[in-house]
Order: sequence, then structure tokens, then C-alpha cells
Amino acid sequence: MLFNYKAIDGSGRPLSGAIEALNIEIAINALQRRGFILSTIAPEESGSLLTRDIAFLRGVKSKDVVLLSRQLATLFEAQVPALRIFRMLASEIRHPILKNTLVSIADEIQAGSSISNAISKHPSVFSNFYVQMVRSGEEAGKLDQIFGFLAEYLERTYEVTSKARNALVYPIFVLITFAGVMVLMLTMVIPNISGLLVESGQELPIYTKAVLGLSNLATSYGWFLLVALVVGGIFLWRFFKTESGRITMSQLKVRIPFIGSLFRQLYLSRIADNLHVMLLSAIPIIKALEITGEVVDNLVFRDALTAAAENVRGGSSIADALSVRKVIPGLMIQMVKVGEESGELVRILEMLGRFYRREVTNAVDTLVGLIEPMLIVTLGLAVGFLLAAVLLPIYQIAGGG
Repeated sequence: MLFNYKAIDGSGRPLSGAIEALNIEIAINALQRRGFILSTIAPEESGSLLTRDIAFLRGVKSKDVVLLSRQLATLFEAQVPALRIFRMLASEIRHPILKNTLVSIADEIQAGSSISNAISKHPSVFSNFYVQMVRSGEEAGKLDQIFGFLAEYLERTYEVTSKARNALVYPIFVLITFAGVMVLMLTMVIPNISGLLVESGQELPIYTKAVLGLSNLATSYGWFLLVALVVGGIFLWRFFKTESGRITMSQLKVRIPFIGSLFRQLYLSRIADNLHVMLLSAIPIIKALEITGEVVDNLVFRDALTAAAENVRGGSSIADALSVRKVIPGLMIQMVKVGEESGELVRILEMLGRFYRREVTNAVDTLVGLIEPMLIVTLGLAVGFLLAAVLLPIYQIAGGG
């Protein structure tokens, strides 16, 4: 929950801002620990329907974090003090959540917190991967480089993920159109014609009887079927929010024909890119594997990376640790082994990241090239079958008459 406050800091200067907390007591305690003397604090008002921020529109998108990271890299490179950087950016950014986040981070820094600790309190905006990278930059004194790395990494990830997501938009649109056409045909077009066919007394073909039966089912029990579909959808949505549901979804993503290949390439690209950026930033390999498992966004690969981290901690090589679970392909394992033996692991991971990004692009192009004509032909054949099942008996009646 977000609370707006006005206070006086330890130097006697008035200030205002916002803080996220579970309740008002926690918010007050957090502000008092910073040395603030509160004058007012209240939950953020929702406002009217037209003015309040809708949750899904207020979410911080990847491209917002990319732009923020580039701005941070530029300002740190110019040796602007950290507190001034976050105050400056907070005053310029219009995005409400990001603005309040930067104000809160600036308050934390002013109270003596490190940048990494301050941003770690906003996991909805900054992932654990981002926090660990910033912590590494603080320890090495290279925050300008780290924010530059993060901006480039997030931009690459955003582009690859967007391309994969956009590849599925058209097929989904066609499927929704297909379903809509079928519903209209079965509930509006065919019922108007079925009476003529029944009254003719002519023996109907089996496929025409099947279509008429399906139409009767849709018109007689349509609302019941719709409610059942909605209830089933809600049940599936809640199931996929559970741990077992997330495991099932993760397994489906990598096993579905055609689409599974795309997802596998996407996850491998993300793994190689994550490990490359984190090792380049001098983060230990065990920590890098653990964090990569958290941000890869698939529980099958997460478990494989977590197991690999444990094996490396036990003295195993990285390549051998990755080969324990069969989800990592032999190509990546062999390349990692070459990188370990030659001392060029960072460069090898960079090459693997580029390779799998190209594979994602190729998989997307191939998938779109296959699915588009298949869906169009299927839609045409289905509509044609429905029309033929109804119109052919009508022509026969007209011809016989």
C-alpha cells in the first residue's frame, strides 16, 4: 500500500514523498527510523474513476527500466552524487509508480542506505538480478558501467521477449476469430435454415445431422456452456497460480510442438545472456547460477540451474553441473566446457547469447510462416464444411422440386 507523507528531515528541511508499506504503522516506523519528523501521513487516495490509476496501466514496463538504467549510467558517468541523481530523475519522470519508487529510493539513500539495499525494497520494479548487479557495481566502484550493462541487457531481453510474444498474437487473433465465426454460424445462421431442411422430410446426410445437432446444442445450452467455459477458465487460472500449476505450465511451454522449441531457445538465450553479464560484473558463478534460475521465468530451467549451483558448490565444474539435468542442450554444455578450459567463459557465454537470440528470431519467423497459412486454411475449411453441410441438402431439395 502506498502512503503519502510530509515531514521534516534531520536538518530541519521540509520534504514530502511516498512510501510503500503493508500498513500505516509500518510506514510511520520506517520514516521515523530515517530521522524524519512526520507532520502528515495518509494512504494514497484512489480518486475518481477517470483520474485514478488503473493497476495494469500503472505497472512499470521493461522499457521504462531500460530508459531509467540508461539515464542512471549517464549521470553516474558524469559523477553526479547518487542522492541528487535519484531526486533529479524522480522530479522528471511522469510514471506514477516509478516516480514514487525513485522518491522512496532517494529517501533511503539520504537516510544512509546503499543504492542496492534501497532498490531491493522494490522487487516489483527491480529484480533480484538487477539488485545483485548494482551491488556488484557498488563494491567495484563501477556503477556507471553496471547501469550501462543493465540497460543493454534489459534492452536485448525486451526485444527477444517482445518478438516471441508478438509471434503468438496473430495466431491467437485468428483462433478467436475462428471461434467467433463458428458461434455465429451455429447460433444465428444454421438455426434459420434448419427448419427448411427438417420440413422437407428428405433424408439428411450424416454430416448435416451432426451440424444441426451441434447447432441445437449451441442454441439450447449456449449460456450453460459459456458459464462452464468461464468457470473452467477461472479454475485453470487459479491452478496455474499454484506451485504445481506453475510446474505444469513450465513443462508444457517446453514440450508443445513448434511453440516448445521457441520457448526453449528463448530460455537458453536468457540463461546465456544473464550469466555473461553477471560474470562480466565479477559476480561469483554460484550466485550467478542461482540468480539466473530465479529470473529465467521457467521452473524446469530454474530447478536445473539451482541443482547446477549446488553441484558447483560441491566442487563440480560448471559444464558437468549443467549436464546433470537433461534440459540444457549438449551444445551449450560443450561450449561452456571449452570456455572453462580456455579461461574464456565470459566470451563463450556472450557468443552463446548471440547464437540463441538468432535462434529465437529464426524460430519466430518459421513459426509465423507455418501457422499463418495453416490457420487460414483451417478456418476456411471449417466454415466451408458448415455451409456445405447445410446448403447441399437445400440444393438437392430445389433440384428435386
